[in-house]
Amino acid sequence: MQTIEIDRIDLRLLGILQSRGRISNLELAEAINLSPAQTLRRHRRLEEMGVIKGYETRLDAQALGFGVVAFIQVTMERGHVRDLAKFKGVVGKLAEIQECFAVTGDIDYMLKVIARDLKGLSEFLLDTLMRIPGVSGVKSSVCLDELKCVSAVPLEG
Repeated sequence: MQTIEIDRIDLRLLGILQSRGRISNLELAEAINLSPAQTLRRHRRLEEMGVIKGYETRLDAQALGFGVVAFIQVTMERGHVRDLAKFKGVVGKLAEIQECFAVTGDIDYMLKVIARDLKGLSEFLLDTLMRIPGVSGVKSSVCLDELKCVSAVPLEG
């Protein structure tokens, strides 16, 4: 893995972008005390290096009618390597799945899923997730309350 050179100015730039993604280049330049041209050059370099992965608008799922958040533990059948590739492909296309992680331990994957209601979650589990080739079991935990949800990366120290 290649080492990425990031200095304190880059860290300040990244910190501001994490909290104010819609900031103009001119405002960003003023905030980090560089010219707009230097700021844009640094910003583009961080994008090209993959430090900045993209830009998106964060929506309130509940306000849009998705009242259920669940964490799903998925276990795969052992020895089915082709099914793992299919699983990864299908998971990437399912809009209900917001996050998917391959994990250590007794399960293979941990998913964060949203649904409109418990019936919708049940249908997703039974009619979609359990029908993916290679899936041998799922366990779900419904979220009762969201205490913290951030995507910001700690940049200090």
